Amino acid sequence: MEAIQIRMREYPGAGPARAVWALTHDPLRPIADGEILVAIDTISIDPGMSGWITNKRSYMPPVKPAGVMRAFGVGEVIESKSGGFAAGDWVSGFTGVQTHGVFREERLRKIDTSIAPPVKFLSGLGMTGFTGYFGMSDIGEPQEGETVVVSAASGAVGSIAAQVAKHSGARVIGIAGGPDKCAYLLDELGLDGAIDYKQGDVAEALARACPDEIDLYFDNVGGETLEAVLSLMRYQGRIVVCGAISQYGDFAGAQGPANFMSVVTHSLTIRGFTMRDYMHRVPEALGWLIPAWKEGRLKMREHLVEGIEKFPDAYEMIFRGENHGKLLLKIS
Repeated sequence: MEAIQIRMREYPGAGPARAVWALTHDPLRPIADGEILVAIDTISIDPGMSGWITNKRSYMPPVKPAGVMRAFGVGEVIESKSGGFAAGDWVSGFTGVQTHGVFREERLRKIDTSIAPPVKFLSGLGMTGFTGYFGMSDIGEPQEGETVVVSAASGAVGSIAAQVAKHSGARVIGIAGGPDKCAYLLDELGLDGAIDYKQGDVAEALARACPDEIDLYFDNVGGETLEAVLSLMRYQGRIVVCGAISQYGDFAGAQGPANFMSVVTHSLTIRGFTMRDYMHRVPEALGWLIPAWKEGRLKMREHLVEGIEKFPDAYEMIFRGENHGKLLLKIS
């Protein structure tokens, strides 16, 4: 049996972006004791991938040249020499962008497909859901009556964070790109306001939407949006930094906001995080996310691209904001 993979030829540089990727075919080795062979069904396309292919210090080591591209995925066990897994089990974890893989048993966790379809464990019941849940509930701690702003609010993480804040009793304003995404925030997620960053001045729109200033900002974007929010933060407000997709194209040259002294003058608290800080608490997140989804209190949607060969297209889509919901790549 062979596997098909997407490999990173070399770190991105001055050459064509597509030249980074290579589609390869390699035979699968026999599995050893404590290993499982997995047929990978679907993988997650995430903004953080751009950091994984940058040879800079980050929360995870970079993918090495010629290595299989890192990705979080779900798949079915087709052969096992592990006491914890049997053929037919579904698993999730860092599978990489490939059709099949041999993994140590401790690298993957079993998922219960009787609860939800496998793709949901890459969406609101997976890493993006956990990120939005912990970032908002544990770090942001929204309170009833507060004004909360979430950027990239129609995205996989932002939509969960916004709904968590809404369920806390906060007044929630989402920022998204385009009328369809803004309509989704209002009509489907039930937010109190939506700002289209593609239409007009974001700072002016925020000032209109937040006349009493902003208590809590959940940042997925950075850049000019963060700068606009800083000018409207309430005294002793909180900022949760989950990502900065506007800066991902140039990690080395990323710039901070010009009005950063607002952090001092308004005694603001800024805290960043990654899911590495919370992996030991995943059952806690599922304890909230699963009932909320089953009862209809939590909405999630997926945008599916099909075919492993479409990985470069899907990767570029997410940075152009073309996905509507959690962007996934169907492998098989």
